[in-house]
Amino acid sequence: MEASFLTGANAAFIAELYQRYLDDPSSVDPSWIGMFKELMDDPAALAREVSGPVWGRSKTKVIGAADADAPAGGNKKKPCGGGGVSEAEVRARALDSIRALMIIRTYRVRGHLMATLDPLGINEPTPHPELDYRTYGFTEADLDREIFIDDAFGLEKATLRQILTLLRKTYCDTIGVEFMHIQYPDQKAWIQERIEAPRVPGDGPALGRRAVYERLCEAEGFEKFLQVKYTGTKRFGLEGGEATIPAIEQILHRGSQLGIEEVVIGMAHRGRLNVLTNIMRKPFRAMFSEFQGNSSNPDEVQGSGDVKYHLGTSVDREFGGKMVHLSLQANPSHLETVDPIVLGKVRARQTQLGDTARTRVLALLLHGDAAFSGQGVVAECFVMSQLKGYRTGGTIHVVINNQIGFTTAPQYSRSGTYCTEIAKMVQAPILHVNGDDPDAVVHAARIAVEYRQTFGSDVVLDIVCYRRHGHNESDEPAFTQPNMYRRIGAHETTCKRYAGRLVADGVLKSDEADGIYDAFQQHLEQEFQAAASYKPNKADWLESRWKGLTRLSDEEESQEYDTQVPLDVLKDVGRALYTPPKDFDVNRKILRQLKAKEDMFKTGKDIDWATGEALAFGTLLLEGHPVRLSGQDCGRGTFSQRHSVLVDQTSEKTYISLNNIRTGQAQYEVLDSPLSEYGVLGYEYGYSMAEPNGLTLWEAQFGDFANGAQIIFDQYIASSESKWLRLSGLTVLLPHGFEGQGPEHSSARPERYLQLCAEDNMQVCNLTTPANYYHALRRQLRRNFRKPLIIMTPKSLLRHKLAVSTLSEFGPGSAFRRVIGEKSGDLKKNVKVRRVVLCSGKVYYDLLQARMDQDIGDVAIIRVEQLYPWPKAAIVRELSRYPGAEIIWCQEEPANGGYWTFVKMRLDVLLEEMGHKTGKIHYVGRTASASPATGSYKKHNAEQALLVEQALSWAFKDLPQPFRRAPTPGKPA
Repeated sequence: MEASFLTGANAAFIAELYQRYLDDPSSVDPSWIGMFKELMDDPAALAREVSGPVWGRSKTKVIGAADADAPAGGNKKKPCGGGGVSEAEVRARALDSIRALMIIRTYRVRGHLMATLDPLGINEPTPHPELDYRTYGFTEADLDREIFIDDAFGLEKATLRQILTLLRKTYCDTIGVEFMHIQYPDQKAWIQERIEAPRVPGDGPALGRRAVYERLCEAEGFEKFLQVKYTGTKRFGLEGGEATIPAIEQILHRGSQLGIEEVVIGMAHRGRLNVLTNIMRKPFRAMFSEFQGNSSNPDEVQGSGDVKYHLGTSVDREFGGKMVHLSLQANPSHLETVDPIVLGKVRARQTQLGDTARTRVLALLLHGDAAFSGQGVVAECFVMSQLKGYRTGGTIHVVINNQIGFTTAPQYSRSGTYCTEIAKMVQAPILHVNGDDPDAVVHAARIAVEYRQTFGSDVVLDIVCYRRHGHNESDEPAFTQPNMYRRIGAHETTCKRYAGRLVADGVLKSDEADGIYDAFQQHLEQEFQAAASYKPNKADWLESRWKGLTRLSDEEESQEYDTQVPLDVLKDVGRALYTPPKDFDVNRKILRQLKAKEDMFKTGKDIDWATGEALAFGTLLLEGHPVRLSGQDCGRGTFSQRHSVLVDQTSEKTYISLNNIRTGQAQYEVLDSPLSEYGVLGYEYGYSMAEPNGLTLWEAQFGDFANGAQIIFDQYIASSESKWLRLSGLTVLLPHGFEGQGPEHSSARPERYLQLCAEDNMQVCNLTTPANYYHALRRQLRRNFRKPLIIMTPKSLLRHKLAVSTLSEFGPGSAFRRVIGEKSGDLKKNVKVRRVVLCSGKVYYDLLQARMDQDIGDVAIIRVEQLYPWPKAAIVRELSRYPGAEIIWCQEEPANGGYWTFVKMRLDVLLEEMGHKTGKIHYVGRTASASPATGSYKKHNAEQALLVEQALSWAFKDLPQPFRRAPTPGKPA
């Protein structure tokens, strides 16, 4: 808007017109509305601040106004402050007040752009025109003119110069706050009040500032000690961002006063060693021992371990007489991967504690600036932050803003002004603060934790600092940022600068400040000497809720686990499943399904996949084990198979039958998740880490959608037990099966999970019966150890007439079957079996149907239900029944996918050890392919028919090679 609009002859007219707009925007010409919106982003708030028009109806202190009851054209002058003021002067004063209030509000919106945030002074703020008083029609001559205002600063009147000074001190000093994007007035007003409350830099209590200095000495002193003792060793130090340590201490201390009892911390490697020792209180001698090459675990604890700056730990700390349990989660080099895991763990702990207000357990996430803006999982976590089933009462995000990502400067790593722009998607307040001003950092940290506890919402603390060394301590940062590192080399450390400030303020004497630093260095030297004989005495991985559970290194393959349930209990669960509440308007199609379920339990036959699953859930609930299932469309099920949640067709009220079996049962939680795989799978993994006594499941909409969460599989599900001694019983359901739906809706890529399998780290199954699925789910909690379970779940088999079980297969005497062989009567009597086909999953039913249709009685089919851990003994037992038969592995997946490359070597060894007559395993299936499946339904059917025909009928010598071009459909000449 042109400044002239607010000056000269137009001033009185604009003042009156603007007041009419504030009273009723529709009362002014539309051409003015856009201009007034530009003037002020919140007209209602401005109206409150102006408190009424010049010419009446208000109790304003802004100006001396004409009497509200005065007739039109009445007194031209009215006594004001002892003197008469003309109406023209009144209008001029009103305009000055409006313009001053516009400036105030603009500073609230834009002031952070002019804040002194960069300790290095490289990114100096450039003047912003909207923060220039001249933009609003003021001149230099107006700076000392008194203006009437009535604002949150507590001022009734002040000169323009005084107003500008106060605004710059509040919004443009070493704290820059973004909060005017928040749409909730109470939250916005709260932040404004806290920021605008009088605060003189360095006005904190001397004892508190001394404590801040001690934390800085510990943070800097530890890093310098390591640099001297282990020069050039990677540690990803915190130098330049040491103010992070007193910030975390403030969050913990103030948080404990506000009711926080537990804090789950997630962070990447930058500064982790400092947090481990100075926040988590890991003994310095233990850290030095690890630098000397020793393990972080006792000798008897096996595992691959991990580098020091990936490890986590837990501790109980006391703050002002209140105990707070802290846990720092291990994290790989995938920088933000730990974020959803922390959130899931926090949610589980809140559930266990009955913390429905979500004020007792806090998620504290530490981020790097480049990762916060660059990693998509950060946005996925924000998406979950306020969703039912995922909310945790708000996360405190601390950004250690080094103003660089490895070698990439901010202008090349993000598009927004700040690395924190992503947080605005959930209207989180963002507090930017200069890391070289520890007083401001601690003040902002206090505001952050108070905001979170007050509103249960996310908040961001962006500590703008620098990185004294390169990406790691052996890196040379001057290769790519010579100017930045020239400044850093000449820049005094935060600790030393703060010491000088405390000495100048009379808080400490110079020798006293030096003594605090030197005493800590002496303590580190003592711990360094003690490290030579240090031995870790225990691992903490089976503590708390994990007590009573053990770690399994080699599963007894023949071991059966008691997963059977009495028939009357099964029928109780069934009755709950098929009995909706009275006066509940159930969808007619679902009523037919419920009637079908009732028939299943009355006859004890034809129990389908979804019912088998519900029986597993329901029986576990009755045994006191909570069940949590999440994923896209889980309530109904992607294929309309589950219907865990019934919806009243009239009122849209919901009913969950599994929560209405018996009184006193555990709770079933089923959640339709946001459209996220990476974040939600990480969340559920974190939940399972904190809840070993419940069944936690994540279901992909289609199996290959899990590709988007591959980092979670690689870094946590497959390897965290080996690396970090962290167990999980998470169950992952991946719909899989080749049915002509194209490459993205066919394969869950089982080969990827099998490639991750080693050391009995997890289970991979492709099951063929509802009963075996039931037992696999129950087995997760019926053992005294926990392992992740990956299941290739069906699609077409959900309603396949042959893929059913009897009720007795769930009851007494039943158990999980790793391998299912031929039952007596399946083959023709007195016929010698010429061929055995081994397979897994849906292809079994294609083979079975063809065998029945063609009346083939000399081919046996063996189903390998559990691929890993490899059920060698069970397979040997089944193959021993057919010592002279040909052996084929049949799969519908391409040869470079599925199971072939995993099973071939194992079957070759197995047959050799058996001394089997054939001694060779042959492959039948699709040939190797770059795409998982064809997009043509016609071609799919031809391929499927061919592989079934090859498996059952073709001669051994005529079978194609798995990695050659596919033959033309039909038998060879």
